[in-house]
Amino acid sequence: MKSLGIGLIGTGYMGKCHALAWNSVLPVFGDIPRPRLVHLAEANPDLATQRAAEFGFEQATGDWRELIANPDVDVVSITTPNAFHAEMAIAALEAGKHVWCEKPMAPALADAERMADAAKASGKTTVLGYNYIQNPMMRHISQLLAEDTIGTVNHVRVEMDEDFMADPTATFYWKSEASSGYGALDDFGVHPLSLLHYLFGNVSRVMASMAKPFPTRPLKDGTPRDVETFDIASVLFELETGASGVMALNRSAWGRKGRIALQIFGSRGTITYDQERMNEFQLYTTSDRGTEQGFRTILTAPAHEPYNRFIPAPGHGLGFNDLKIIECHELLNKIDGRPSQTIGFAEGLDIERAVHAMAQSHREQRWIAV
Repeated sequence: MKSLGIGLIGTGYMGKCHALAWNSVLPVFGDIPRPRLVHLAEANPDLATQRAAEFGFEQATGDWRELIANPDVDVVSITTPNAFHAEMAIAALEAGKHVWCEKPMAPALADAERMADAAKASGKTTVLGYNYIQNPMMRHISQLLAEDTIGTVNHVRVEMDEDFMADPTATFYWKSEASSGYGALDDFGVHPLSLLHYLFGNVSRVMASMAKPFPTRPLKDGTPRDVETFDIASVLFELETGASGVMALNRSAWGRKGRIALQIFGSRGTITYDQERMNEFQLYTTSDRGTEQGFRTILTAPAHEPYNRFIPAPGHGLGFNDLKIIECHELLNKIDGRPSQTIGFAEGLDIERAVHAMAQSHREQRWIAV
């Protein structure tokens, strides 16, 4: 593997997360050349210069097109708001760059399809920012399912709740604009869908309902503006495996900070997991003696690779940014043709189609095939 030149577009929360990953992937894994942090783009040129110095990039620009045109950039990290993903990703692919793009792909399905087409035509590697599938606990759950530990899975329930939209007096901002997408459904509902995709494959049909707990929000001057997105979504679904499922999403759930609660029910047991306790899961199996049957907690440990790359002792715990470092390593593996656990644009399009089928179901109030 050669040393790759990295370009980063966007320097907010996820931009910093990508920068930390690019800076840490070699010290953590040790099996790749050090990435060269070549070019950083931010809408504000002064902020771009500041962030480039903080993150360790050689150059800064206020024009993302300049970054993509840079011949020293091999991989482009895209961490901008959702509405900009398609234009930037397609331009990067057409310029011969690999792309690491945050989720979701794009607010419009047609744009997501164009992104997938551009990726296929370019032959370049694409990875979407579904870092929760990189959790060593999620990998081990996948292994248990493959080993038939809980038998045939017949039902899955998943909830994702946060409270960053829970305050009805909070000022209107871009996540309440229709241009950002549907709301909870594609803003973060794609994360539980990525777990379902990773563990079970695609969703086959859906029935959905969305809700606006606060129909207006104040602008900075206090003028009320109509909220154009839905902060709550409830979905019935069926998996291609034949299992039934329920997904509940809420961006206005006071007290919930980063909850993805997953329950997997099988013919011989159950697995439960909660992202707010991301370093453990619970396992119940009927193979235990009746006198000791019950849920037992499994803590992350060096045996759950690649936890061992970070910490030599069990139970100490990984964090959100660590999952991003793992994702960065998987991206580099994929570029190099090595085995890789990622969701690229082609697979991500399946998730996007599920989201848009859910929105269609809400509009038409009926089951929709994905």
